[in-house]
Amino acid sequence: MTETGDFNRQLEQLLATVPAAHQQPPEKTRRARREGRGIFPAPVLLDEASWMSTPGGVRLRVVRPAAGAVRGAYLHIHGGGWTLGGADMQDVALKALADATGLVAVSVEYRLAPEHPFPAGPDDCEAAALWLLTDGAAALEVPAWFAIGGESAGAHLSVVTLLRLRDRHGLGGAFRAANLVFGCYDMSMTPSQRLWGDRNLVLSTPIIRWFADQFLPGMSAEERRSPEVSPLYAQLAGMPPALFSVGDLDPLLDDSLFMSERWRAAGAASELRVWPEGVHGFNAYPTPVAREANERQYAFLREALGG
Repeated sequence: MTETGDFNRQLEQLLATVPAAHQQPPEKTRRARREGRGIFPAPVLLDEASWMSTPGGVRLRVVRPAAGAVRGAYLHIHGGGWTLGGADMQDVALKALADATGLVAVSVEYRLAPEHPFPAGPDDCEAAALWLLTDGAAALEVPAWFAIGGESAGAHLSVVTLLRLRDRHGLGGAFRAANLVFGCYDMSMTPSQRLWGDRNLVLSTPIIRWFADQFLPGMSAEERRSPEVSPLYAQLAGMPPALFSVGDLDPLLDDSLFMSERWRAAGAASELRVWPEGVHGFNAYPTPVAREANERQYAFLREALGG
């Protein structure tokens, strides 16, 4: 068995010993993740990371490169099924990205479901993006070069934000690159989501359904296919170059397969990387495939910057 495969086996055994997200109230899972009692280590809060807020009150977690010329800003949107997570729960990962690219990482503390269902989270991400594009460069003391990206629900919210900027504000080309990591782009469920079943490798079909119900309470399957909700159904002209990353053991595999091709068909550059033995969230774990996938993301952003 490979090192990654062995890790996956241990992860599945761990997951069998802790309540899954859909088996307890969100606040219990949030607390457990903050304390490292779950599927991820406790978050490390870096002293050099700082908080700031937009004029509208959206909080942003700012992580700057250690040294060298700052080249722009990376608007990061965290994952967690629109229900879990926080902007300060990936300081170390964002510091690695900032150091590798020269981009200041700015992570959005958007409102979470079920307390704040759709469209609250997308509204906060849109507000943060607008602030970054108008006042952010000066406030952060960075060149006016911007990329966007996120993981899982954060990748979904990144694409929703890009579409809102294009359609509501005429800012379709404002972000120069999109780093989209194992995103969910069809809230009515792709085949891989539906067919995965009960096996819990971070996600399962019941967990995916539960997350969607928290975020989109009362919405029918047809309503969930609205382009404002499920960007897979949107008209995608004018999108920036994108890197789609996903593991082949992820129930959201089809989402990246389908969206990357629709992105390409709409005329934008699209790179798809399907990583062997990658489970959902794989790039947060200490495995060789995680390191390789993260290095490809850094390289993609450097290439978008011009080398």
